[in-house]
Amino acid sequence: MNVKDTIEKRRAYRSLEPVKITEEIINDLAHESQLAPSCFNNQPWQYVFVYEQAMLKKMHVALAPGNEWAQAGSMIIAVLGKKEADCAMKDGREYYHFDIGMATAHMILRATELGLVAHPIAGYSPRKTREILGIPEDLDVITLVIVGKHSDKIGKLLSEKQAEAEKDRPARKPLKDFIHLNKY
Repeated sequence: MNVKDTIEKRRAYRSLEPVKITEEIINDLAHESQLAPSCFNNQPWQYVFVYEQAMLKKMHVALAPGNEWAQAGSMIIAVLGKKEADCAMKDGREYYHFDIGMATAHMILRATELGLVAHPIAGYSPRKTREILGIPEDLDVITLVIVGKHSDKIGKLLSEKQAEAEKDRPARKPLKDFIHLNKY
């Protein structure tokens, strides 16, 4: 599969079925994030790979209403970072969210290539995540990525709207709505 095919195949599916998570899969995903570019090669990302059943169950309480579907995931990856670990320019620009986002995108694309779904979510409690996983206070909990195998059967925990979204890729904005040539 080439990069274009992988990007086009990637979907944020919610209908998941179990998949065996191995150290090999975790190391593979982590390695791809390791290769992402970052400001001065600072590599500001930190990840917690949660795949043991007891810990996954504990993490379910951190999920916001509407993300019950994530309970069918086989792994939750907590994406962490802190601005002091990356470039902070004199004019106030901070790069850590951008760099961590690129590294996480590498991981998501590799998961897609491996036949997995890697669905980042915003609907979770950073405070509960921090408590459950023992994350130090100086690290930001940026997102959670739910990992599983796509199921052809619509998940029982999906809302009607979520179930409908599983059928077709959601519409994307036309290019003309977000690209500008030579000036805004």
